[in-house]
Amino acid sequence: MKSDNLLRHVWVPFVIAVVVYVIFYTGIEHRRTRNGPWLVTFTNNAAGAPTLLINQPKLAITNLQITFPGETNTQSASFEFSQPREVPWDVPFGKCVFMDTTFLPGTIVFDVYGHEIQLIPRVLTIDGKETPWRSDAIISVARTNAAQKL
Repeated sequence: MKSDNLLRHVWVPFVIAVVVYVIFYTGIEHRRTRNGPWLVTFTNNAAGAPTLLINQPKLAITNLQITFPGETNTQSASFEFSQPREVPWDVPFGKCVFMDTTFLPGTIVFDVYGHEIQLIPRVLTIDGKETPWRSDAIISVARTNAAQKL
């Protein structure tokens, strides 16, 4: 058996495997990231109440505001939830307690001022209650009884 014949039998399948891998990896990565991440800004509204400003352009969610009247905030920050992080981690109003960014936008769960806020592509949940996504909506979340006692 000639040595060049052996090289051809090894290199041809190797090259085919690499090409197939690159094609599939590129396709899966595109499918995973095509919708883009959640864009969340922690800020204050005009009245000074802490506000979550949520955007997700591919899902046509823009400028949805969740306000927390009666609470105080001195910090502002913006986050793009595209890369996973170890949870829980601190955000200006509380903690990010769950983050699944396998297929963007993924699912993000915050614990802010004693409320559980879930950003799911299908629906927004606040303290377990589903609310449909509506752009430019303002949702006011009342203080919890525990927070009022403090």
